[in-house]
Amino acid sequence: MGNSRNSSSSELPERVAAVLAPKIFPGAHLALGLSGGLDSVALLSILLELAPALKFSLRAVHVNHGISPNAARWAEFCTGLCAGLRVPFQLETVDIGPYRGLGLEGAARRSRYGAFAGVDADFLVLAQHCDDQAETLLLRLLRGAGLRGLAAMSPLRPIPGTRARLLRPLLAVSRAEIETHARLRGLEWVEDESNADTIRRRNFLRRDVFPLLERQFPGARATIARAAAHLAEARELLDEMARTDFERCAGTEGVNVADLQRLGEARAKNLLRYWCETKNIEPLSAARTGELLRQLRESRADARIGFAVPGWTFLRYRERLHLRRVPETIGRNLCEVWDGANALPMLSLGGVLKFKPEEGRGLSFAKLHARRVTVRLRQGGERLRLDARRPRRTLKNLFQERGIPPWRRDSLPLIFCGEELASVPGIGDACEFRAAPGEAGLIVTWEPFE
Repeated sequence: MGNSRNSSSSELPERVAAVLAPKIFPGAHLALGLSGGLDSVALLSILLELAPALKFSLRAVHVNHGISPNAARWAEFCTGLCAGLRVPFQLETVDIGPYRGLGLEGAARRSRYGAFAGVDADFLVLAQHCDDQAETLLLRLLRGAGLRGLAAMSPLRPIPGTRARLLRPLLAVSRAEIETHARLRGLEWVEDESNADTIRRRNFLRRDVFPLLERQFPGARATIARAAAHLAEARELLDEMARTDFERCAGTEGVNVADLQRLGEARAKNLLRYWCETKNIEPLSAARTGELLRQLRESRADARIGFAVPGWTFLRYRERLHLRRVPETIGRNLCEVWDGANALPMLSLGGVLKFKPEEGRGLSFAKLHARRVTVRLRQGGERLRLDARRPRRTLKNLFQERGIPPWRRDSLPLIFCGEELASVPGIGDACEFRAAPGEAGLIVTWEPFE
């Protein structure tokens, strides 16, 4: 453990306060990612000092990846540290197994951020600093990253799928400054033995490359981190353009392919990357984005294409491009009984059926309550009569007529009254079950969770 015995200094807390003040609000709930290392322990000390003046509440979150033989000791250290400081503490244990394909560091990062996404807070605060920023930029440059990657770590960004925002108040502070502060404050921290392993690329840059660069180019870390800030501004401009283009090209059902192609190659790629980012999907490589655009460009207007990304797939139907989460396998024999409630959540289908009472519209309340009402999936061959003057029509024909994409058809809930098909959300109600004028009725709608 590192430690110190000297008197304190207010310089670093003042700099952090200047970063936080315009970004947070009175009463905000902050959660600090606490590894137990120098950087996060120092930031914990600073945040505790600033909390009364900036009027925020604070708690710490430690993620145990189970990689190091010392992982349990680090968790114990963080638990004791927060108990001594009376800081609410949350311990998360994660399994990196599902992400092994990303490499050890990538798997740890993905599982860690997955744990952070479940933290209930307004801001998730991380202690990455100027040196980390410079290392990140250089690593991404050596991988041939585009502008989004070269912008490196953002000081403030939303966390998709949560109300929280990710906040990094130390990006303009060097590790040396943090260590000086920690020693002046007499703080103790743990040392991660893996930081000495130069087989890991980040450690190789930190221990071997940057000292050489600093000899020839004094202040290289700060200069490179400053370049990342300039690139981040350029990225913000691209994101603004992508948002504008997306609003122009997208509707309630996907993106219009013709509008996407009219943007030109560079702006179309920018829109697709932005779209993936809004879904928290790993950024597509330039080659993958180019391949998707090539398929769209060279396929017939009525051709169906599927283009998979991890956990999701791009699907084209008619003139629209859709981005859909890969569904879990659903048993075709699904059968849910409706108990008369106004809402029937169906987690396996990713949505909720809603039954809204309305006089003279929708399904007849009396007819529904006369028999057992169930919700099932399409088996094939189902027919529905929407007009008493017309014969029953197959669902396949009705789906095609309404332009419902093939991948949505088999997961749409069908409402049966007894053994008769009474309603299909998005298509309509069987005329024999429709409410008469003045009769109590129920309008059935299907609302996907996303």
